[in-house]
Amino acid sequence: MSDIGTLTLSFDVPGMPPLKDGALSIFSAGHRQAGRVRALLRAACTAAQHTGWTPLTDPVALEVVLRRPPEHHSGDATNFLGGIADVLQDKRWQYGVRLAHLGVLADVALYADDRQIRQISYREEPAETPSYSVRVVALP
Repeated sequence: MSDIGTLTLSFDVPGMPPLKDGALSIFSAGHRQAGRVRALLRAACTAAQHTGWTPLTDPVALEVVLRRPPEHHSGDATNFLGGIADVLQDKRWQYGVRLAHLGVLADVALYADDRQIRQISYREEPAETPSYSVRVVALP
């Protein structure tokens, strides 16, 4: 899961990552990505609680490995990375978006702001069932 000594948190999420589409906030109640947002927040919350993770305020690296069937073509790397990066930041930065519908998941954050991301790694692997792994690493 994670190694708190090196400030690294890793976890797996079933299904596809949330897509950032730029039209409506991914956090809006009823957004078509709501199920994906919740799945990512639940997995991040479990990993963070298990390790005692607190949101980072220094630069971070974001690493994503997406596993999906070759014929599954919905979404691309940039939109997946944008969605994941937004979901894992402190959502209190999302001015004007009400988060009450997320309940306790609204408080899940692995870093303060996605502007902290200084390195990104993205890779796709073939798999029968979609899932993905996320790793957040504190940078020196």
